[in-house]
Amino acid sequence: MDVHTVVVVTIVAALAFDIINGFHDAANSIATIVSTRVLSPRLAVLWAAFFNFVALWIFGTGVAKTISGIITIKPDDHAFVWVVLCGLTGAITWNLLTWWWGLPSSSSHALIGGVGGAGVAYAGWNILVWKKIKLVMIFILGAPLIGLVLGSTIMLLLSWVFRRWRPTKVDRVFRVGQLFSAGAYSIGHGGNDAQKTMGIIVAVMIAGGMLPATGYQIPYWVEIASYAAMAFGTAIGGWRIVKTMGMGLTHLKPVGGFAAETAGAITLGLVTFVYKAPVSTTHTITGAIIGVGSTNKLRGIRWSLAGRIVWAWIFTIPASFLVGFGCLKLAHALSAW
Repeated sequence: MDVHTVVVVTIVAALAFDIINGFHDAANSIATIVSTRVLSPRLAVLWAAFFNFVALWIFGTGVAKTISGIITIKPDDHAFVWVVLCGLTGAITWNLLTWWWGLPSSSSHALIGGVGGAGVAYAGWNILVWKKIKLVMIFILGAPLIGLVLGSTIMLLLSWVFRRWRPTKVDRVFRVGQLFSAGAYSIGHGGNDAQKTMGIIVAVMIAGGMLPATGYQIPYWVEIASYAAMAFGTAIGGWRIVKTMGMGLTHLKPVGGFAAETAGAITLGLVTFVYKAPVSTTHTITGAIIGVGSTNKLRGIRWSLAGRIVWAWIFTIPASFLVGFGCLKLAHALSAW
């Protein structure tokens, strides 16, 4: 295939990744609102999808530029279009596997692992931009911890403020409140995750000579396509992971769901605006849910299930790295360039 054909194939693959990311991570946006029975699964995914797309007009493109810069791309070497395509293959493969297993692994880290593996296979370890890799690694731990602390803090604060209210009245209030908190979390989810696809499309366009390596403006059609694909993926949902996230980790009431979603929304907004980092929405909401659950009883959290999730996180970057690495080696063996 010529360079332009590979660029087109990669853009299509990136948008497919965005759709997969959407239905894989739909659980992050709707798990609590479904498990507390505020909305049915079908209405919940449509609610989340709407706010995923609304994020287009709220966030900038800082995360996209972080993603497009995790490896050093040389515009005069068009083999880099294969690096990006093979990296996407690694990410998509791991996302599909963990979706099938019902494990909420990180699409962000799958993408970084896949692209990193393909890049190393092509040009060695020096191709990685360690400053940006370090930023991602910080939030592997930082995102769930921030979510956990905020989730427990908000839950404790709400418990104190509404301590004299009847439980039935509290439930009624926060069943409505969860509509807003779930919407806010979905805005953060769309704003951070759609930009990852933007970053990949920008990277392959730079590799194909369609954008300069620096000082570029991301085409508006790329932004619209990325957010639309994310929203569509969310709309078709990921019920298998909803059961793990919203029903398996701990039992939540509407006030707990509100606290978890609010904590997640604040975390995503902070990291996206301030650090421009591709934070894991999966890590964020999981930490928030555990934080909320811990304010009741630590025994109320199913730690064996939480352990399975942690192992999926640990293996995400290495597994997708290996798939991306192997895919690039295979493409080279088949004389793709």
